Amino acid sequence: MSDANVRIPAEARDRLARIASSEGMSLRGYLSHLAETLLTPEERAERAEQARAALREWNGYDPSAGEQAALDAELDRRLSEAGAR
Repeated sequence: MSDANVRIPAEARDRLARIASSEGMSLRGYLSHLAETLLTPEERAERAEQARAALREWNGYDPSAGEQAALDAELDRRLSEAGAR
């Protein structure tokens, strides 16, 4: 596998290196691990649709787009509230 250079602020590099070290990994290994395990927006959307389909099949839960937006807004509000504490 070929390597690539990524320019980031030194503070970010140092923080990531400390996190990697605490996990017993090199920075290169840690970033490779992140790339392999984090989901792209498309993958997250696909998994969300799979979860909605499973809920529809299991118990009939099928919120409309408006209901989903309201639930998302409520979750955002609660997370914001929790983060302010």
